[in-house]
Amino acid sequence: MLKEYIRRKAALIDQSLDELLPSQDTYPPVIYEAMRYSIFAGGKRLRPVLLMAAADAAGGNGETFRHVACGLEMIHTYSLIHDDLPAMDNDDYRRGKLTNHKVYGEGMAVLAGDGLLTAAFEVMLDQPGVDPAVLVRVVREIALAAGPRGMVGGQAVDLISEGRAIDGKTLTFMHRAKTGAMFRASIRAGALLAGASEEQLAALTEYAEQFGLAFQITDDILDVTGTQEKIGKPVGSDVRNQKVTYVTLYSILAARQLARESVDKALSELEGFGGEAEILRELVKYLLSRDS
Repeated sequence: MLKEYIRRKAALIDQSLDELLPSQDTYPPVIYEAMRYSIFAGGKRLRPVLLMAAADAAGGNGETFRHVACGLEMIHTYSLIHDDLPAMDNDDYRRGKLTNHKVYGEGMAVLAGDGLLTAAFEVMLDQPGVDPAVLVRVVREIALAAGPRGMVGGQAVDLISEGRAIDGKTLTFMHRAKTGAMFRASIRAGALLAGASEEQLAALTEYAEQFGLAFQITDDILDVTGTQEKIGKPVGSDVRNQKVTYVTLYSILAARQLARESVDKALSELEGFGGEAEILRELVKYLLSRDS
C-alpha cells in the first residue's frame, strides 16, 4: 500500500512540476534547464507526500494541494543543489547523477538553486481553493522553516561544526533545524490546508518532530552502512567532512535505538486517528528499514 501510494503521489507531483515550471525554451534557457535538471533528477518526493498524507489524515484530499506540495519540493531541491557545492559538502553525485555544479558550473548552480527557491513561493501562492488567510499562514510557516530559523540556520551550524567536537544538544538542534523543520512544515501545511482541528494539528506536529529526528538518525546510519548504488551519492561524506553525527557521537547500535524510540513516539501521536492516517504510520515505520 505504501509503495503504491508514494508512486501515485510522486507521479502526480512530477506532472505538476512539469506544468508549473517554465520550460527550457524560455529565455534565458540555461537557467531553466539547470533548474529542471535537478528537480527531475529523481527522488522520492517525500515532503510533498507527507503534506498530502497529513491532509488525508486530517480529513481532506491531499491531491488538491499540489501547488503547495510542489513548492516544498522546489525548496528541497534548491537546498540540495547548494548543499552539493564545493563550498558546502562538495559532492559530485546526487540521486545517482552528476550534481548540478558538475554539469552547469558553480555559478549557474547557485542561480538554479536561487531560481527554485524564489519560484517556489510564487507557485505556492497560486494554490487554488484555499482560504487566503489559511494559505498565507501556511506559506509563512514554510518560509520560516526554510530560512535562518529553520533549514538555513541548521545548515549554518552544520558548516561551522565541521572538524569540531559538538555535544548531543547541538547535534539535535542542528538536525531539527536543518532537516526536521521542513518535515514539520510539510506535515503542518497539509493539516492546516485540510482544516485540521487543534487537537489533530498538535498530534501531527509532534509526529512530524519525531519523524524528522528518525529520518536524520537513519540518514547518518546510511552514510556509514549504505552503498552509492542505493543512496545515489558517495557514502562516507560525513567522515570526509569531519562531521559529528548520531553514529560518531554515540554508535551505530545506539543510533538505531534512538531511531526506534523516535518512531515509537511518532506512532503514539497517531493513536487518535483511524485508517485515514495509515500512510503516515507506514511512512515512519519505513524509516527503520530504508536503504536509500
